[in-house]
Amino acid sequence: MKGNAEIIKRLNELLADELTAISQYMVHSEMCANWRYDKLHQAAEKRAIDEMKHAERLIGRIIFLEGTPIVNSLNPMHIGANVGDQHENDRASEEAAIKAYNEGIRLAVEVGDNGSRELLESILTDEEEHLDWLEAQLDQIKQMGIQGYLTEQIG
Repeated sequence: MKGNAEIIKRLNELLADELTAISQYMVHSEMCANWRYDKLHQAAEKRAIDEMKHAERLIGRIIFLEGTPIVNSLNPMHIGANVGDQHENDRASEEAAIKAYNEGIRLAVEVGDNGSRELLESILTDEEEHLDWLEAQLDQIKQMGIQGYLTEQIG
């Protein structure tokens, strides 16, 4: 099915966001593994896998719309040197993703592409869950201090 050029362009922009998030979250995951913060390692790895699934779904939709997925374009990554910075950077990434998905949904509605709209709404829900988790972690850091928080992340 020949898709709308604006939608295909937007889907490729979202794909670049997802591919960037995968890389950022995997680096954060491996840093946490190296520091032996096993719970954070697993949580960041799970988020990276979620983003891989999003990228796969976006690629599938682009191909369905007879577009070409652009997989060699990444946005700048923001790697945190410590856990607090990682959470802040990841929170900012998720906030940007939520904004971008909402804009994509608006565009899909405008051009009458309900298949893309449904896909973007589904991914948006996941991104909101990621943001909620990150905000909870940042709240815990504020409440118990970074040392208390990190103690809870071991094992």
